Amino acid sequence: MPIETKIAEHQLVKDSQKHLKTVAVRTYSDQKKQSVKDEQIAQFLPMVQKIVQRVVTYLKPPLSFEDLVSAGTVGLVKAARDYDPSYHTEFKTYAYIRIRGAILDELRGFSLLPANLSKQIHNALELSRKITEQTGTAPTDAELAEKLGTTVDKLYGIFENARAQHFVSIDGFGADTPALGNLLASARTNTPVQQLEQAELIDKLTEVIQQLAQRQRKIILLYYQQHLTMKQIAEVFKITESRVSQLHASALFNLSVKLRQWKDGR
Repeated sequence: MPIETKIAEHQLVKDSQKHLKTVAVRTYSDQKKQSVKDEQIAQFLPMVQKIVQRVVTYLKPPLSFEDLVSAGTVGLVKAARDYDPSYHTEFKTYAYIRIRGAILDELRGFSLLPANLSKQIHNALELSRKITEQTGTAPTDAELAEKLGTTVDKLYGIFENARAQHFVSIDGFGADTPALGNLLASARTNTPVQQLEQAELIDKLTEVIQQLAQRQRKIILLYYQQHLTMKQIAEVFKITESRVSQLHASALFNLSVKLRQWKDGR
């Protein structure tokens, strides 16, 4: 065999080995990435159930617990797929945001109120906004109930319906507004403008929380900051769990009115 042929064959073998090595490295890398994703998913599956349990506690959704767990698990899988550590955000934080968002999206898809209840919520929001603009302070629950021509207990029913439908939820009070639950969980942002907007919204949220009645403010902080359940908060205040739910819904309603005013530049 001519020497030139041997050299050519030898180079072909080397090139082939190099190619195989490249493929092997790439395959190993892909498998390793997938393994990391699988480990992340397995590690944070309990978080899905924990978030669903908290959501079910106060939303009483029409969907089953299993339906919401399935939605949250999809959110977790997408979080593992899309997570980019270059943003210097912990995967746990990112996964929490995606799981909660997926659960809330699922709830929104099945949370349709009858027209009369939607009208009640709209009327309560508008009246509360007008009173706040005129007086500089939000009306008390008793004052708002009187102006609406209803009882305080029925007003709490309106608040809870509004919360359940996410019209005034701290987890997403407007379709075109960043979810406040995400902000409180330190969602990552991509641009300086978004970072500024997020900082302004967090500052405003802090301000309006401080304006809540003392008990409502404490409930918001215990629930969203300390992650206590409604039952645990009831034990702290020595009141019923249903009363905590009412105060929580009222607090979210008041926060929504204030934040909507700020968003509209009023």
